[in-house]
Amino acid sequence: MIVRKNMGRGKTLLMLLMVLGFLFATYNFVSLIIEHKAGGLLEPFDKKVMESSNSNLKYHVALTATDAAYSQWQCRIMYYWYKNLKDMPGSDMGKFTRILHSGKADQLMDEIPTFVVDPLPEGLDRGYIVLNRPWAFVQWLEKADIEEEYILMAEPDHIFVNPLPNLAHGSQPAGFPFFYIKPVENEKLIRKFYPEDKGPVTDVDPIGNSPVIIQKSLMEEIAPTWVNISLRMKDDQETDKAFGWVLEMYAYAVASALHGVKHILRKDFMLQPPWDLHVGKKFIIHYTYGCDYNLKGQLTYGKIGEWRFDKRSYLLGPPPKNLSLPPPGVPESVVRLVKMVNEATANIPEWDSLNRKS
Repeated sequence: MIVRKNMGRGKTLLMLLMVLGFLFATYNFVSLIIEHKAGGLLEPFDKKVMESSNSNLKYHVALTATDAAYSQWQCRIMYYWYKNLKDMPGSDMGKFTRILHSGKADQLMDEIPTFVVDPLPEGLDRGYIVLNRPWAFVQWLEKADIEEEYILMAEPDHIFVNPLPNLAHGSQPAGFPFFYIKPVENEKLIRKFYPEDKGPVTDVDPIGNSPVIIQKSLMEEIAPTWVNISLRMKDDQETDKAFGWVLEMYAYAVASALHGVKHILRKDFMLQPPWDLHVGKKFIIHYTYGCDYNLKGQLTYGKIGEWRFDKRSYLLGPPPKNLSLPPPGVPESVVRLVKMVNEATANIPEWDSLNRKS
């Protein structure tokens, strides 16, 4: 199903020109993009937790993706488990969208609800493809028909493991605290984008954009700022070197703080094997880390194990069906992850052939 709208070329071109203008202008680009979106200067968002008057707590599941085989097979597994848990008791899941920022349709359009958006202009991401994520959300929020009041920003390497309720409280979003996002320890860098007159550096939450459940209207305000902060950070050599592949995560945290937004920090939002050993009542498995073990069930992280599961082993095509289970002694979280991957691959049509690169 292709869900591509008329992209409103004139308006989109205007915003692209603004983004490009950042690289050459001497004025504050953040102010410009906010004026474009909101018709005025940035006003602080009320940090007070407000009770929602809308009883509809459904959230729209949205993830950004490319048309690369590596992204496609992860999206297929993610969507499979979304469908399995969506209507279970305790779930507030609404509809699902894969925001495809490759600029054109791919072979998964009929399998996964997809909205095609344009990538950043060539060269602007400087090889850091994740910079397309905030720009993709800006376009989707502008052009798509989104019924739900809330949005869950997710990623292809997420697997829903328990029914996920809406963890936001009214206008206060919920996010996951990452141990490696440390605004206080990086105050010198953060202050380049979040000056002292905005407030203490502790206003910047230790989060990325995903997983986050947030009101759609609030995300519409934050997303353009997120684009601009991402570009500014990437343009600053010191910040780019320090933040590396998590730069866009810091950019979301700073953008939220600039809007006066504090997130409810939920450690139970997600687990990350192999460091988190048990699933318990957590809601999402994030399999970003490789899981390497010897045959005694001992972790050999940093060294390829006698048994391993690492998504990066499958850059050119999907993992085979019926992966071998971990040896005895491996944590339950890793065993659960492999079993869920195996169940998905056993049930998804044309698993071995649909998105394999030759």
